[in-house]
Amino acid sequence: MKLASLKTSIQSSKNLDGELIVVSRDQKRFVKVSEVAPELKVSCLRGALENWTEVSSRCEKIFQSLQSDLSYGQPLNSSDLHSCLPRTFLFADGSAFIHHIKLVRKARNAELPETLSTVPLMYQGECAGFLASTEDIPQIDFAHGTDFEAEVAVITDFVPMGTSSEKALEHIKLFCLINDVSLRGLIPGELAQGFGFFQSKPASALSPMALTVDELGKAYQQGRIHLPLKINLNGEVFGRPDAKEMHFHFGQLIAHAAKTRNLAAGTLIGSGTVSNEDSSVGSGCLAEKRTLEQIKDGKITTPFMKVGDRVEIWMEDSEGQDLFGRISQKVSKAL
Repeated sequence: MKLASLKTSIQSSKNLDGELIVVSRDQKRFVKVSEVAPELKVSCLRGALENWTEVSSRCEKIFQSLQSDLSYGQPLNSSDLHSCLPRTFLFADGSAFIHHIKLVRKARNAELPETLSTVPLMYQGECAGFLASTEDIPQIDFAHGTDFEAEVAVITDFVPMGTSSEKALEHIKLFCLINDVSLRGLIPGELAQGFGFFQSKPASALSPMALTVDELGKAYQQGRIHLPLKINLNGEVFGRPDAKEMHFHFGQLIAHAAKTRNLAAGTLIGSGTVSNEDSSVGSGCLAEKRTLEQIKDGKITTPFMKVGDRVEIWMEDSEGQDLFGRISQKVSKAL
Protein backbone atom coordinates (compact mmCIF):
# COMPACT_ATOMS: atom_id res chain seq x y z
CA MET A 1 0.00 0.00 0.00
CA LYS A 2 0.93 3.65 -0.32
CA LEU A 3 0.77 6.08 2.59
CA ALA A 4 1.25 9.84 2.64
CA SER A 5 0.76 12.94 4.80
CA LEU A 6 -1.47 15.85 3.90
CA LYS A 7 0.25 19.20 4.19
CA THR A 8 -2.82 21.12 5.39
CA SER A 9 -2.55 19.96 8.98
CA ILE A 10 1.14 20.86 9.07
CA GLN A 11 0.17 24.52 9.04
CA SER A 12 -1.76 24.12 12.27
CA SER A 13 0.09 24.68 15.53
CA LYS A 14 -1.93 21.80 16.94
CA ASN A 15 -0.47 19.19 14.60
CA LEU A 16 3.03 19.25 13.16
CA ASP A 17 2.89 15.65 11.89
CA GLY A 18 0.43 16.05 9.03
CA GLU A 19 -2.65 13.96 8.42
CA LEU A 20 -2.24 10.30 7.49
CA ILE A 21 -3.85 9.23 4.22
CA VAL A 22 -3.95 6.07 2.15
CA VAL A 23 -3.25 6.69 -1.55
CA SER A 24 -4.35 4.63 -4.54
CA ARG A 25 -1.63 2.84 -6.49
CA ASP A 26 -2.03 5.25 -9.42
CA GLN A 27 -1.69 8.19 -6.97
CA LYS A 28 -4.94 9.76 -8.16
CA ARG A 29 -7.17 9.26 -5.10
CA PHE A 30 -6.84 9.17 -1.32
CA VAL A 31 -8.72 8.50 1.90
CA LYS A 32 -8.15 10.12 5.29
CA VAL A 33 -7.56 7.36 7.83
CA SER A 34 -9.04 9.40 10.69
CA GLU A 35 -12.35 9.74 8.83
CA VAL A 36 -12.92 6.10 7.85
CA ALA A 37 -11.23 4.45 10.83
CA PRO A 38 -11.71 6.78 13.83
CA GLU A 39 -11.52 3.80 16.15
CA LEU A 40 -7.76 3.62 15.49
CA LYS A 41 -7.27 7.05 17.06
CA VAL A 42 -4.36 7.67 14.69
CA SER A 43 -3.94 10.90 12.78
CA CYS A 44 -0.37 10.75 11.48
CA LEU A 45 2.11 8.28 10.01
CA ARG A 46 4.45 8.45 12.99
CA GLY A 47 1.58 7.49 15.26
CA ALA A 48 0.63 4.65 12.92
CA LEU A 49 4.11 3.16 13.18
CA GLU A 50 3.79 3.04 16.96
CA ASN A 51 0.82 0.70 16.59
CA TRP A 52 1.72 -0.78 13.23
CA THR A 53 0.10 -4.21 13.34
CA GLU A 54 -3.42 -2.93 13.95
CA VAL A 55 -3.14 0.26 11.90
CA SER A 56 -1.47 -1.31 8.86
CA SER A 57 -4.12 -4.02 8.67
CA ARG A 58 -6.89 -1.42 8.56
CA CYS A 59 -5.00 0.79 6.10
CA GLU A 60 -4.46 -2.19 3.81
CA LYS A 61 -8.23 -2.71 3.65
CA ILE A 62 -8.68 0.95 2.74
CA PHE A 63 -6.00 0.58 0.06
CA GLN A 64 -7.74 -2.45 -1.43
CA SER A 65 -11.03 -0.52 -1.53
CA LEU A 66 -9.27 2.24 -3.45
CA GLN A 67 -8.06 -0.33 -5.95
CA SER A 68 -11.40 -2.08 -6.43
CA ASP A 69 -13.75 0.93 -6.39
CA LEU A 70 -12.70 3.80 -8.64
CA SER A 71 -15.36 6.05 -7.08
CA TYR A 72 -13.94 5.58 -3.59
CA GLY A 73 -11.93 8.39 -2.02
CA GLN A 74 -11.13 11.97 -3.02
CA PRO A 75 -9.03 13.29 -5.92
CA LEU A 76 -5.41 13.76 -4.90
CA ASN A 77 -3.49 16.94 -5.63
CA SER A 78 0.23 16.28 -5.20
CA SER A 79 0.81 19.89 -4.11
CA ASP A 80 -1.22 19.15 -0.96
CA LEU A 81 1.31 16.57 0.22
CA HIS A 82 4.14 17.02 2.65
CA SER A 83 7.05 14.62 2.90
CA CYS A 84 5.54 11.21 3.66
CA LEU A 85 6.90 11.46 7.23
CA PRO A 86 6.92 15.18 8.15
CA ARG A 87 8.98 14.70 11.30
CA THR A 88 10.21 11.84 13.47
CA PHE A 89 12.48 11.03 16.40
CA LEU A 90 15.55 9.82 14.51
CA PHE A 91 17.00 10.16 11.02
CA ALA A 92 20.16 8.04 10.80
CA ASP A 93 21.78 8.42 7.41
CA GLY A 94 24.21 5.76 6.29
CA SER A 95 26.68 5.69 3.43
CA ALA A 96 26.11 2.26 1.96
CA PHE A 97 27.47 2.94 -1.53
CA ILE A 98 31.25 2.61 -1.23
CA HIS A 99 31.88 4.18 -4.65
CA HIS A 100 30.32 7.40 -3.35
CA ILE A 101 32.54 7.38 -0.26
CA LYS A 102 35.65 6.98 -2.40
CA LEU A 103 34.72 9.88 -4.66
CA VAL A 104 33.73 12.40 -2.00
CA ARG A 105 36.77 11.54 0.13
CA LYS A 106 38.93 12.08 -2.94
CA ALA A 107 37.25 15.44 -3.54
CA ARG A 108 38.37 16.74 -0.14
CA ASN A 109 41.71 14.86 -0.07
CA ALA A 110 40.61 12.73 2.86
CA GLU A 111 41.82 9.21 3.63
CA LEU A 112 39.48 6.24 3.36
CA PRO A 113 38.59 4.53 6.65
CA GLU A 114 40.27 1.18 7.26
CA THR A 115 36.84 -0.31 8.00
CA LEU A 116 35.36 0.94 4.71
CA SER A 117 33.98 -2.45 3.66
CA THR A 118 33.13 -3.83 7.11
CA VAL A 119 31.54 -1.04 9.18
CA PRO A 120 28.89 1.34 7.78
CA LEU A 121 29.42 5.08 8.02
CA MET A 122 26.45 6.85 9.62
CA TYR A 123 25.50 10.22 11.03
CA GLN A 124 22.41 11.57 12.81
CA GLY A 125 20.58 14.08 10.63
CA GLU A 126 17.94 16.76 11.14
CA CYS A 127 14.54 15.12 11.69
CA ALA A 128 12.40 17.63 13.63
CA GLY A 129 10.91 18.90 10.38
CA PHE A 130 11.54 17.66 6.85
CA LEU A 131 10.89 19.92 3.90
CA ALA A 132 7.83 19.05 1.84
CA SER A 133 8.55 17.13 -1.35
CA THR A 134 7.92 20.23 -3.49
CA GLU A 135 9.14 22.85 -1.02
CA ASP A 136 12.01 25.20 -1.89
CA ILE A 137 15.48 24.49 -0.54
CA PRO A 138 16.26 27.72 1.37
CA GLN A 139 19.87 28.90 1.44
CA ILE A 140 21.44 31.96 3.01
CA ASP A 141 24.97 31.81 1.56
CA PHE A 142 25.72 30.22 -1.78
CA ALA A 143 29.42 30.05 -0.99
CA HIS A 144 28.34 27.07 1.12
CA GLY A 145 28.06 24.89 -2.00
CA THR A 146 24.45 23.71 -2.11
CA ASP A 147 24.15 20.10 -3.24
CA PHE A 148 21.43 17.46 -3.43
CA GLU A 149 21.88 13.80 -2.53
CA ALA A 150 19.44 11.26 -3.96
CA GLU A 151 18.85 8.35 -1.60
CA VAL A 152 16.58 5.40 -0.87
CA ALA A 153 15.45 4.85 2.71
CA VAL A 154 13.42 2.70 5.08
CA ILE A 155 11.19 3.51 8.04
CA THR A 156 11.10 1.05 10.94
CA ASP A 157 8.88 0.10 13.81
CA PHE A 158 10.47 -0.21 17.28
CA VAL A 159 13.89 -1.88 17.02
CA PRO A 160 15.44 -3.28 20.24
CA MET A 161 19.06 -2.49 21.02
CA GLY A 162 21.42 -5.20 19.77
CA THR A 163 19.14 -6.46 16.99
CA SER A 164 21.03 -8.52 14.40
CA SER A 165 21.26 -7.42 10.77
CA GLU A 166 19.03 -10.28 9.58
CA LYS A 167 16.43 -9.70 12.29
CA ALA A 168 16.56 -5.99 11.55
CA LEU A 169 15.11 -6.61 8.09
CA GLU A 170 11.87 -7.70 9.77
CA HIS A 171 11.54 -4.25 11.36
CA ILE A 172 11.34 -2.46 8.00
CA LYS A 173 7.74 -1.32 7.56
CA LEU A 174 7.98 1.30 4.82
CA PHE A 175 10.27 2.51 2.03
CA CYS A 176 10.74 6.05 0.73
CA LEU A 177 13.19 8.36 -1.07
CA ILE A 178 15.27 11.23 0.33
CA ASN A 179 16.86 14.39 -0.99
CA ASP A 180 19.56 14.79 1.64
CA VAL A 181 20.63 18.42 1.18
CA SER A 182 24.34 19.03 1.78
CA LEU A 183 26.41 22.21 1.99
CA ARG A 184 29.70 21.03 0.54
CA GLY A 185 31.62 24.18 1.39
CA LEU A 186 31.01 23.65 5.10
CA ILE A 187 31.68 19.91 5.32
CA PRO A 188 35.53 19.87 5.30
CA GLY A 189 35.80 22.44 8.08
CA GLU A 190 33.23 20.71 10.27
CA LEU A 191 34.79 17.27 9.85
CA ALA A 192 38.27 18.69 10.48
CA GLN A 193 37.09 19.62 13.97
CA GLY A 194 36.55 15.92 14.66
CA PHE A 195 32.93 16.21 15.76
CA GLY A 196 30.87 15.46 12.63
CA PHE A 197 28.22 17.15 10.50
CA PHE A 198 25.89 19.86 11.78
CA GLN A 199 25.69 23.16 9.89
CA SER A 200 26.55 21.38 6.64
CA LYS A 201 23.45 19.18 6.87
CA PRO A 202 20.26 21.33 6.88
CA ALA A 203 16.70 20.04 6.47
CA SER A 204 16.15 17.29 3.90
CA ALA A 205 12.99 16.26 2.01
CA LEU A 206 11.34 12.86 1.66
CA SER A 207 9.25 11.49 -1.16
CA PRO A 208 5.51 12.20 -0.89
CA MET A 209 4.69 8.47 -0.71
CA ALA A 210 5.92 5.75 1.60
CA LEU A 211 5.40 2.16 0.40
CA THR A 212 5.04 -1.24 2.01
CA VAL A 213 7.36 -3.93 0.68
CA ASP A 214 4.71 -5.65 -1.45
CA GLU A 215 4.55 -2.56 -3.69
CA LEU A 216 8.17 -3.22 -4.66
CA GLY A 217 7.57 -6.87 -5.56
CA LYS A 218 10.62 -8.66 -6.98
CA ALA A 219 12.57 -5.39 -7.02
CA TYR A 220 13.20 -5.84 -3.29
CA GLN A 221 15.83 -8.50 -2.71
CA GLN A 222 18.28 -9.19 0.11
CA GLY A 223 17.62 -5.90 1.86
CA ARG A 224 18.10 -3.79 -1.26
CA ILE A 225 15.88 -2.13 -3.88
CA HIS A 226 16.91 -3.36 -7.32
CA LEU A 227 15.76 -0.37 -9.35
CA PRO A 228 17.42 2.75 -10.77
CA LEU A 229 16.88 6.04 -8.96
CA LYS A 230 16.06 8.81 -11.43
CA ILE A 231 17.53 12.28 -10.98
CA ASN A 232 16.98 15.31 -13.22
CA LEU A 233 18.58 18.72 -12.78
CA ASN A 234 16.86 21.68 -14.43
CA GLY A 235 14.86 19.32 -16.63
CA GLU A 236 17.91 17.43 -17.92
CA VAL A 237 18.90 13.86 -17.08
CA PHE A 238 21.54 13.96 -14.34
CA GLY A 239 21.72 10.36 -13.15
CA ARG A 240 20.11 6.93 -13.25
CA PRO A 241 22.18 4.97 -10.67
CA ASP A 242 20.78 1.61 -9.57
CA ALA A 243 20.02 1.27 -5.86
CA LYS A 244 20.87 -2.44 -5.92
CA GLU A 245 24.60 -1.66 -5.61
CA MET A 246 24.40 -0.96 -1.86
CA HIS A 247 27.43 -2.56 -0.23
CA PHE A 248 25.66 -2.67 3.14
CA HIS A 249 21.99 -3.72 2.96
CA PHE A 250 19.30 -2.03 5.03
CA GLY A 251 19.37 -4.70 7.72
CA GLN A 252 23.05 -3.98 8.31
CA LEU A 253 22.39 -0.23 8.49
CA ILE A 254 19.55 -0.69 10.99
CA ALA A 255 21.64 -3.07 13.14
CA HIS A 256 24.49 -0.55 13.12
CA ALA A 257 22.13 2.21 14.32
CA ALA A 258 20.69 -0.08 17.01
CA LYS A 259 24.00 -1.35 18.34
CA THR A 260 23.91 0.79 21.47
CA ARG A 261 20.31 2.04 21.64
CA ASN A 262 16.69 1.18 20.97
CA LEU A 263 15.29 2.74 17.81
CA ALA A 264 11.88 4.34 18.26
CA ALA A 265 9.05 3.47 15.91
CA GLY A 266 9.26 5.83 12.97
CA THR A 267 13.06 5.80 12.73
CA LEU A 268 14.24 6.77 9.24
CA ILE A 269 17.35 5.01 7.93
CA GLY A 270 18.91 6.45 4.76
CA SER A 271 21.12 4.59 2.32
CA GLY A 272 23.39 7.51 1.54
CA THR A 273 23.80 8.83 -2.01
CA VAL A 274 22.98 6.14 -4.57
CA SER A 275 26.15 5.59 -6.57
CA ASN A 276 27.38 3.10 -9.17
CA GLU A 277 30.86 2.16 -10.36
CA ASP A 278 29.68 2.68 -13.95
CA SER A 279 29.99 6.43 -14.46
CA SER A 280 27.88 6.28 -17.64
CA VAL A 281 24.71 6.05 -15.51
CA GLY A 282 25.42 9.47 -14.03
CA SER A 283 25.56 10.48 -10.40
CA GLY A 284 23.29 10.98 -7.40
CA CYS A 285 24.84 14.28 -6.33
CA LEU A 286 26.84 17.20 -7.69
CA ALA A 287 29.93 16.42 -5.60
CA GLU A 288 30.38 13.12 -7.43
CA LYS A 289 30.01 14.65 -10.87
CA ARG A 290 32.47 17.41 -10.01
CA THR A 291 35.05 14.88 -8.80
CA LEU A 292 34.65 12.80 -11.95
CA GLU A 293 35.16 15.92 -14.06
CA GLN A 294 38.34 16.70 -12.16
CA ILE A 295 39.63 13.17 -12.68
CA LYS A 296 38.74 12.99 -16.38
CA ASP A 297 39.33 16.55 -17.60
CA GLY A 298 41.55 18.08 -14.96
CA LYS A 299 38.99 20.76 -14.17
CA ILE A 300 35.51 21.13 -12.65
CA THR A 301 32.82 22.60 -14.90
CA THR A 302 29.61 21.76 -13.00
CA PRO A 303 28.67 24.40 -10.39
CA PHE A 304 26.81 23.79 -7.17
CA MET A 305 23.13 24.80 -7.10
CA LYS A 306 22.05 28.41 -7.36
CA VAL A 307 18.72 30.24 -7.01
CA GLY A 308 16.11 28.74 -9.33
CA ASP A 309 17.89 25.44 -9.94
CA ARG A 310 15.51 22.49 -9.63
CA VAL A 311 16.28 18.89 -8.75
CA GLU A 312 13.79 16.06 -9.31
CA ILE A 313 14.14 12.62 -7.75
CA TRP A 314 11.83 9.66 -8.37
CA MET A 315 11.75 5.91 -8.97
CA GLU A 316 9.73 3.80 -11.38
CA ASP A 317 8.95 0.08 -11.34
CA SER A 318 9.88 -2.25 -14.20
CA GLU A 319 6.73 -1.20 -16.07
CA GLY A 320 7.50 2.50 -15.81
CA GLN A 321 4.97 3.31 -13.09
CA ASP A 322 5.96 5.94 -10.54
CA LEU A 323 6.36 4.36 -7.11
CA PHE A 324 6.98 7.07 -4.50
CA GLY A 325 5.79 10.24 -6.18
CA ARG A 326 8.32 12.89 -7.10
CA ILE A 327 10.63 15.04 -5.02
CA SER A 328 10.79 18.29 -7.01
CA GLN A 329 12.60 21.14 -5.30
CA LYS A 330 14.16 24.39 -6.42
CA VAL A 331 16.69 26.45 -4.54
CA SER A 332 15.63 29.81 -3.15
CA LYS A 333 17.27 32.60 -1.23
CA ALA A 334 16.22 32.43 2.41
CA LEU A 335 14.63 35.62 3.73
